[in-house]
Amino acid sequence: MRVCLMIEGQEGVTWDEWVALARAAEDAGLDGLFRSDHYSAIVQPLAGSLDAWATLAALAPLTSTLRLGTMVSPTTFRHPSVLARMATSVDHTSGGRVELGMGAGWYEREHLENGIPYLDGKARFELFAEQVEIVVRSWTEESFDHDGDHYILRDQTALPKPLQQPHPPLILGGAAKRKAAALAARFANEYDTGDSSPAELRVKRDRLDAACEAIGRDPATLPMSMMVTAVVGRDRAEVDKRLTSVGALLGGFPMGKQENWILGTVDDVLEQFAGLEAAGVSRIFLQHMNHRDLDSVAVMGEIARASASG
Repeated sequence: MRVCLMIEGQEGVTWDEWVALARAAEDAGLDGLFRSDHYSAIVQPLAGSLDAWATLAALAPLTSTLRLGTMVSPTTFRHPSVLARMATSVDHTSGGRVELGMGAGWYEREHLENGIPYLDGKARFELFAEQVEIVVRSWTEESFDHDGDHYILRDQTALPKPLQQPHPPLILGGAAKRKAAALAARFANEYDTGDSSPAELRVKRDRLDAACEAIGRDPATLPMSMMVTAVVGRDRAEVDKRLTSVGALLGGFPMGKQENWILGTVDDVLEQFAGLEAAGVSRIFLQHMNHRDLDSVAVMGEIARASASG
């Protein structure tokens, strides 16, 4: 199981804390550091949020092994030509370690607060699908025209191209419903889903497989990952202490189904990983809600190493 650290950046993470998190994740040997892309707090009242892509660009030269990316960038925030170039820029500043997670956007409050148009669900998905195509074509084609319902591009020539070829990994995600699975089968390098039970994961994996087979793609080339809240410790006392701390931070805010959380000691988590792998998950994004707790990051590294060693 590949293990990444996932941080909710809109919950008051300062620049010094980002640097500390990146160093802790790299020291722990984690596969990557990913962050949410939000401008308004969700859990903590009036918490600040540094821009996601500016943060990743700044962290890139301070790290050497971590994969860096968004989980996920809402397509309502940026023109696709701008998003493609931002990701390419971080690909260059990181030496080819960036990944782009894209989503349709869901958080109405931050759109209203920041003056960003918030479309209905159908329109957001249509915008999302068109953006995904433009981003991939910007990365991979020498020049192209695009005529869509939302964007018209003429002789788009996006240079320089990304360092990673054919392009940086593109992560799409959701519940793997029909249209989303079809879009992922066509464009994505990975499909990410929120916290789910093994039974729910198997259903999503089956949908992705069917979407790939419908266009002649080998389903094995579209791995599935999962983002899930994680509370870990070296013993049960540490786990309980951290669970109390996370509960206080959330203040009753629902953060997925706790029965699906990655929760427990190293051995407990390895057992959970085995069930997730059997359901089709090959990478996990551990959503670390108490971002000031760097020792938890070290424990995540111990879990990652134990998982890698079998």
